[in-house]
Amino acid sequence: MFDKLGEVEAHFEDIEVRLTSPEVAGQPQLFQKLSKEHSSLQPLIKAYREYKQLKSHFDQNVQVIKEESGELVELAVEENKELEGKLAGLEQELKILLLPKDPNDERNSILEIRAGAGGDEAGIFAGDLFRMYSKYAEQHRWRIDILSASHNDVGGMKEIIALIEGDRVYSRLKHESGVHRVQRVPKTETQGRVHTSTVTVAVLPEADEVEVHVDPNDLRIDVFRSSGPGGQSVNTTDSAVRITHIPTGMVVVCRDEKSQHKNKAKAMKVLSSRLLDQKQQEQHAKIAADRQSQVGTGERSEKIRTYNFPQGRVTDHRINVTLHQIDSFMSGDIEPMISQLISYYQAEALRNQAGPGR
Repeated sequence: MFDKLGEVEAHFEDIEVRLTSPEVAGQPQLFQKLSKEHSSLQPLIKAYREYKQLKSHFDQNVQVIKEESGELVELAVEENKELEGKLAGLEQELKILLLPKDPNDERNSILEIRAGAGGDEAGIFAGDLFRMYSKYAEQHRWRIDILSASHNDVGGMKEIIALIEGDRVYSRLKHESGVHRVQRVPKTETQGRVHTSTVTVAVLPEADEVEVHVDPNDLRIDVFRSSGPGGQSVNTTDSAVRITHIPTGMVVVCRDEKSQHKNKAKAMKVLSSRLLDQKQQEQHAKIAADRQSQVGTGERSEKIRTYNFPQGRVTDHRINVTLHQIDSFMSGDIEPMISQLISYYQAEALRNQAGPGR
């Protein structure tokens, strides 16, 4: 590991030199590329240099223990006990920072939320989840653009699809994909009984145009008149767009804009991201088939989280973590769960990298 870290540090220093050269300064695209790589390597290099500094101090103390006596030795022994803990922590941090990066982590994301089992209550909770993610996005200063939304008759959502743009959106939200279960007394319940409903969440990395080639001959595009809740007309033109990708059977409907052109553009963005996600899921499934990885292998169909309102708790079943603060959680304070999920999957990646039985 430390041989590799030495190579990375040398590469980092080379980038720093190149960034100050007139040759690179005169090439904006190259300068931007190198700046981005420099920025991405900084946390690793900072941790490595801190490790080297502490290790040097530790080794000096070892020499003192060997060659000196009395109070100096006692101080060196005491200090090294503290340094051992710091070095072990930094070594673990370095292992995590050296893990292969998910190429999608820097991307914006398509968030898709759909009501599942539970009728109107599932639709109400779908709307609650969208508000929860919207507030979390606001905390990170991310931008949300609703691409498509379908309401039910009681103020909930049958489906909502949104583009979330900002710094490392996918890296924070990618583990939210799956079935979210809610247990509570619905607003529509007259006898006070607790109901169980489900909502599905999918988080897809936004696709670049160059990554997914969609043959226009593979598309069937239908236009129709958009209508709102209860059949109320939103506009009087055929502005809503339905795009069907014939080879896969994927269907995307977008009706939020009054412009047919804008609806078509938004629908194509969603379709491209779904096709990219499908391609990546297939690749991940092949790689992970022999080790049953939960990352990218179709685990969305399984219940991942329960929101129990009578008990005021949120439980994530993948990491067996329960937070007894459902009100703040639904208000967007989901970072404690997000952070623990990221740590869990990093630990899984380290175990897989170490190999069986390690």
